[in-house]
Amino acid sequence: LTKTTLYFFATMVLLLVLAGFYLFQQFSWQINERSDRELMSEEQGWIEYLQSGVENGNALILKSREVIIYPVDAEPGNFPLLEDKIENTGRPGGLPYRQLSQVVEIGNISYLVVLKKSQEQKALLITNFTRTMLLVLAGLFLVMLVFNWVISRNLWAPFRQSLQKIRNTELGKIHTVHFDKTNTQEFNELNNSLNGMRDKIYRDYINMKEFTENAAHEMQTPIAVVQGKLELLLQDQNLQEKQIENIAGAADVLSRLARLNQGLLLLAKIENNQYEAVDAISFTEATNKYLKLFDELVKDKNLRVEIISDGDFTPKLHPLLADSLLTNLLGNAIKYNYAGGIIRIAISPGRYQVSNTSPLEPIPSEKRFKRFNTSKNADESSNGLGLAIAKKIADANGLALRYFFTDNLHAFVLEDLAG
Repeated sequence: LTKTTLYFFATMVLLLVLAGFYLFQQFSWQINERSDRELMSEEQGWIEYLQSGVENGNALILKSREVIIYPVDAEPGNFPLLEDKIENTGRPGGLPYRQLSQVVEIGNISYLVVLKKSQEQKALLITNFTRTMLLVLAGLFLVMLVFNWVISRNLWAPFRQSLQKIRNTELGKIHTVHFDKTNTQEFNELNNSLNGMRDKIYRDYINMKEFTENAAHEMQTPIAVVQGKLELLLQDQNLQEKQIENIAGAADVLSRLARLNQGLLLLAKIENNQYEAVDAISFTEATNKYLKLFDELVKDKNLRVEIISDGDFTPKLHPLLADSLLTNLLGNAIKYNYAGGIIRIAISPGRYQVSNTSPLEPIPSEKRFKRFNTSKNADESSNGLGLAIAKKIADANGLALRYFFTDNLHAFVLEDLAG
């Protein structure tokens, strides 16, 4: 619509300029024609006056600002010469006037008759006319712009509403989005297509989520059975060393598969809103608890843990989700740190931050909370779901989880959006 309007305005301006030029020419021609008639009528009066004077034996010579009459040695003309002239009066542009000149024969004597008529009023009239035309065109252009903006805003309101709904739609809540009927046929076709696409996307989403959840759930039992049998095999005294290594390797891989399975199940349950946030969790107490649990790992890497607190961070979370969130943040700070490194924990009302040194490069923005994303130098036991789970827990409970890298420290910050 904007492009169409621009083309329309460009064409309209061109046509209005051409129309204004035509009107200006017609207006100027009409004024000149009227001045010419007045000059010719005035000439006729002077000719009659000359004729009466010659009959009385008088010769006439007249020179004034507007009338010049004197005998000349020239052939008389059949028609007067009418032309525009500019008198140099010392002011900018001079003084415009219309001039009639003709040689006429009266009593066998040729007279040059020159009559002048000021065009100053014409110039002022044309200036006022031009100014008025420009004001009218500018006003018309402005009115058209405002009119187009108002009409465009009203006509395209349903489209913008649909666009806003699309922008704000979350996959898990897409079934609650409805694109309403409008008074415009094309928008109705668009909204009907969007409603159909919404239903298909939601069905595919539910099917995929159910498949993931069911697959993860059904895998728990066989994984547990296999783990139990491998543990029994490892207790066999008749196994050779090579066999023990193979069984231990299989058990380790199976353990990673079990953790991956648990992570997928946890993500599915979070997305299904199966954990209700009813308790205010003290992150100060929870941090102290998990630091005690990770004490051996901290000592093993000789890490220095600094806690800076000027209050407590107490968001509403399900206890299980709070445990998962903290174990991921603190566990990563320990796992990806280097020997003799630093872990700095800053706790304040509404904000919780975990910073740590690490030999790893800053995490690119497109990979920070992506599932199954692991660094090339990361521990092989990592399944790449830790940060994705932490982000999902934060999003589902009104928390903002952000990452930044400053002063050679990797930092994850939790903020309570509810204040």
